This record gives sequence, C-alpha cells and structure tokens, in this order.
Amino acid sequence: MSGREGSQPEPGATSAEDRVEIRRLLIANRGEIARRVIRTCRSLGISPVAVYSTVDSGGSWVAEADAAVELPGAAPADTYLRADLLVDAARRTGADAVHPGYGFLAEDALFAQAVLDAGLVWVGPPPAAIASMGSKVDAKALVAAAGVPVLPSWAPDEVPANARYPLLVKASHGGGGRGMRVVRAPGELADAVAAAEREAAASFGNGLVFVERWLERSRHVEVQVLADRHGSVVAVGERDCSVQRRHQKIVEEAPAAIPDPLRQRLFDAAVAAARSVGYVGAGTVEFLVSADEDAGGEPAFLEMNTRLQVEHPVTEAVTGLDLVALQLSMAEGGPLPFDAPPPVRGHAIEARLYAEDPSAGWRPSTGTLHRIAVPGGVRIDAGVVDGDAVSAHYDPLLAKVVAYGPSRAAAARKLAAALAGASLHGLVTNRDLLVRVLRSDGFAAGPHTGFLDEQPELLAPLAGPAEVSTAALVAALAGSARRRASAPVQRSVPAGWRNNPSQPATATYAGPDGDLTVSYRPAPVTVLSATPDTVVLVEDGVRVAYRVHAVGPMSHVDGPGWAVALREVDPLPEPVAALPAGSLTAPMPGQVVAVRVAKGDRVSAGQQLLALEAMKMEHPVLAPTDGVLAELRVTAGSQVDAGDVLAVIEEG
Repeated sequence: MSGREGSQPEPGATSAEDRVEIRRLLIANRGEIARRVIRTCRSLGISPVAVYSTVDSGGSWVAEADAAVELPGAAPADTYLRADLLVDAARRTGADAVHPGYGFLAEDALFAQAVLDAGLVWVGPPPAAIASMGSKVDAKALVAAAGVPVLPSWAPDEVPANARYPLLVKASHGGGGRGMRVVRAPGELADAVAAAEREAAASFGNGLVFVERWLERSRHVEVQVLADRHGSVVAVGERDCSVQRRHQKIVEEAPAAIPDPLRQRLFDAAVAAARSVGYVGAGTVEFLVSADEDAGGEPAFLEMNTRLQVEHPVTEAVTGLDLVALQLSMAEGGPLPFDAPPPVRGHAIEARLYAEDPSAGWRPSTGTLHRIAVPGGVRIDAGVVDGDAVSAHYDPLLAKVVAYGPSRAAAARKLAAALAGASLHGLVTNRDLLVRVLRSDGFAAGPHTGFLDEQPELLAPLAGPAEVSTAALVAALAGSARRRASAPVQRSVPAGWRNNPSQPATATYAGPDGDLTVSYRPAPVTVLSATPDTVVLVEDGVRVAYRVHAVGPMSHVDGPGWAVALREVDPLPEPVAALPAGSLTAPMPGQVVAVRVAKGDRVSAGQQLLALEAMKMEHPVLAPTDGVLAELRVTAGSQVDAGDVLAVIEEG
C-alpha cells in the first residue's frame, strides 16, 4: 500500500534550499472548492487570492479572499479556462503559488507548466504526470503496462462490428460525468459520439472522446493516493461513489463496503498507477468493480484524476487528515507525515446538493438562492450563501453536505435528517431525492451505478398532496399575519373581518400539481399562532410548527421533514402576450448547441429536436406532441432565456 523507490532520498533528506514556503496562494477556481481552499489557507497562515468572472463578482469566495482579480466575461472559455489570465492574476497579486481546485484547468499539463515557467509553485503533480494521465486513452495503456487491469476500449471509428454492447462514450480529458454517453445499440453510436464531443469541448476545451465497454450494475470505487517528492506513495483510503446521475456522482462514502482482499488489490493497483507516472501530490485512481467480482475478481481501471476530488471530505472525516494542507505541504517539498495508511474510524457519507430538478430530467435551476441553512451537526462545503445568484454558466453544485457516524447506518440517518430539515429557498434542488436515496432499502443494501435508473420512485417529492395542502394553509396564515403587521392602521383587526358574518378569507396558490385555494380557518385544524415567519397548528391533538419564508409572491414553507414552495396567484394579473399554439419554450437559459430538425419536418412526441447547453451539461429538448414543425426560431449557437419560444409545432 506504500513504498519508496530505492534511488530516491528518504523523507526529510533534502536540504533546506530544496524547500519553498508558500505565503500567498492564488486559487484558480470558483465556488465551493475556492472556499474550501481558503479555509485551509486561513488555518496555515497563507494569504488566499481569488479570481472571478464578471458574473461571479458577488461570489462568497471573492469576499473571503485577501485579494481578487476579475476575469472579464462569463463563459468558462473566456474566464476560468484562460491560463494566461490566471498566471497574470498570480503575478499581479504577488502570489507565489497556484492551486487549481478541481475542474476547469486542474488537469491541464500546459497550465501547470505555465505556472512553473512563471516562477510560481504549482500545487499539483508534475506536468508530465498530468499529461500522462490527462488522456484517459494514454493512461489506460500506461497503467496496463504496469499490470493494472483495464477495460477494452477503442477510438470512435474503430469500434469492432462484434463489440459487446452496451458501450460508453467517454471524454478523454476531464471528468465529472461530462462528455459521457451510454450506447445500447450500434445505431446510437454516432449521435452519442457527437454529443459527447460537444460537451467535452465546452467543459474542458478538448473534444476528444473514446469508446469503452460499459459494465452494468457495477460499483464505482476510487482510491485516494498521496505521493511526496521523496519517493513515498501511500493509498490513504477508498471511497464508494456508485450513486450517480448522468454518470456524475451525487452520493459518496468512505470506507467502501468491500472485503479486505479486494481493498488490498485496489490499493496496490492505485499505488502502481501513481508510480508509473512519477506522481507527486494528491490524486485519485478510479475503478469499476463488476457485480460478480466482490468475491475475489480483479477490478478494472477507469482513470486517474490528477487533482483533488469533489468527494475528498469523506476521506478527511474518517482519517482526520486535511488533504488540502497535505497538498500544500507536498508542493512546498515536504515529506508525507506517514508511510502507511492512517487508521480509518467510523463512516462518512457526502451528498451533493445541486440546483436541479430530478423529476424533470435533471433540468438545472437558475436564479437567486434566497436561503440555504442545513441543521444537524454536519459538515457543509458550500459555494453559495444567502442571496447569491446561480447562473447557467457553471456547474449546478450548491454545496456538499457530509455526515460522520460510528457506522454506515448512523451516518446515513444523520445525513438524511439534516437534508430533510434544511431550508433551501429560491431554487429547485435535488434535496428530496438525496433524502429518499439515503433512506432507501437499496442504499442500505449497497448501491451500484445503475441504482437510480432502477428506482424511479426515489424521484418523488417528500411532500405529498396532504403536505402541499397544509403548506398552502400555512402560507395563507403567514401571509395574512404579514399583511396585518404592515398595515398602517388597526393591525389588531383579523384579516377578512366583517361586521356581519361572511365567507372566510381565501387565498390561491400555484402548487406543484396545480392551483390550491384555501380558507384561513378550516376545521378541524386549530391555529395556535400565526406570525409572518412561523405558524403553529394543532390537528387531532398534535401540535406542529411550520417555518415560512416569503419572497415576493413566493412562500417557502418548511414542515417536519418536507418543504413546499408556493406562489400566490394574483387575482388581477397583468396581461401577457399569448404564445402561439404549439409553442415549445426554452426550459432554462442556455445556448443551443445542436438542431436536429428543420422547418416543415414531421416530428413525433419524445423526439429530440434541439440540444441546449446549460451549467456545463447538454440537455435534450423533446417534442411534446406529434405534428409538423411550423416554426424554428433558433439555430446552433443561439443564446436563449427561459421561456423563449424555440419552435412551434402544429398538431396533426
């Protein structure tokens, strides 16, 4: 699990001249990982420097850094993917080192070399190691030569006619689930390759893809490795990252529930992979373990991520390590403080909280996050704070919520309760899905990479019809209290009061399944108290308090283990222009990256017409009905806002 090359010096053997001291660190990233690195900088006495795109000027990491440099523009290609701007920002701010975070240029060998050429310290592996592992195609050949098992793969135009499907089209550079498509039949391959190439080019600046055998119901297990400049390479633990959507992890945990012999094989293979490229720093070696291999079969190498992983907090939780601090120490030339894996204690689970709607094809959500508050003694690595705007330009990750417990079951229960009790207002999130996953029998038994596809019931919201009705009543009572509190006169007079008996006051809200009209005092519910922020009801002798957060016409109601967002319906709405019958509107702001039909074409319900790129992912736009495409208002490259008319379909 660890070892040293005999020709290399022992830890601590280098002279003082070979060591450097990082005093000011430029973080070449944004959001959650920028804030995470800043936190460790503060603990070590290092001055953090941030960068931000024009649309990120209000980002929380910008305010938390000692200095910040604007990268003019919004698109990643104009900002966070500009190595020249990042190096210039480091020079201008007096930084002596650069930390790339993850994503963007974190695994770009040319960027790493540019940092070194500028006389700065690169917090990461040598450019040659990044280049070796940066191409997944080359990496597989390299580790295979070192004895690490791999899956068969081909270039897109070299897939043999007798290839065993399903196959996976995969971006050669980058990660995070982008540029990946499962192909179940030969006729689907060309479209999958084209879509993966577009997504990979947009996210990583490189559209090269390859095709690999896809293992159904496999487990995704990865090994965290650390390597210093003195020859020590240590595998410090593994993580199970099998709960995924669109090939992107959403729940990760440490340790993995695997037998010790398999763990040893994974550790040995990971160390061999790191040694094969002269690795230095923190990295992750990822494997697929097929359903029948837990009993002793060999896992298959997927890739090596030459950077810090999104899910690194679970390893920190069970080992007590600060992986960012270790990255900085190794970049300064220091040795690892151990030569064997540290003991693993307890269990940790991380849930990725995304601004997206799982029930609507994982459609991303943009806008203002009015409130984010998670209770329950859990770790929260968030890239946003109350009031932050979430745009369509970047990844929809809002926060990572991590729970630690003495056992896997205890950690899952703690994390589910914290997420269920969270206040998340202003954006649609995947919170309900995460709670259902953590409480499911399938998760308790051990998930696999196809877990979510096989359990669509997990996409259901936590609040059912009864909870939505209660939320509407609570919103109406809180709204009434809010109006009375702001009334210029007679604030003590109840809302809806009349000299003569009349009908009770009512309010109508747009809910998830249509409009709801409620009266303020329906039996058999007793209103114990109602303020603009809190409503306490008693029903069948049970007293329950509900939290309410009103933002304009929206009322966010947090109940016991569920949440509902309702919009009050204006009884006298302003007139709006009517859309043409059959209009197909943009579900989100973004860029049209593909148009698959032409005006006059006959289309079928469910047929893909367009592809929109938003939040670094490609989203298909499907025909809602059969008909003829009477209008097509966009072309590839068009920028659209949510609600814009993309096309008009005449039924028939």
